[in-house]
Amino acid sequence: MSLTKASTFECPYCMTINDIEVDEINDIGQSQVVDCQICCQPILVTIYDRHGEFEIMAEMENE
Repeated sequence: MSLTKASTFECPYCMTINDIEVDEINDIGQSQVVDCQICCQPILVTIYDRHGEFEIMAEMENE
């Protein structure tokens, strides 16, 4: 049984859809920096729980 749930977000640099694994227990309300899978730019990703659904906010790291 997997402890993570597959989700996606859009890169704020190149607008490509990226995959991310979300740990439903530990990742909610947390921020992390991940690299875009296409352009390799650093993205600040914050994960929220909105009524049982994940909301992933992706911002340029240097904003």
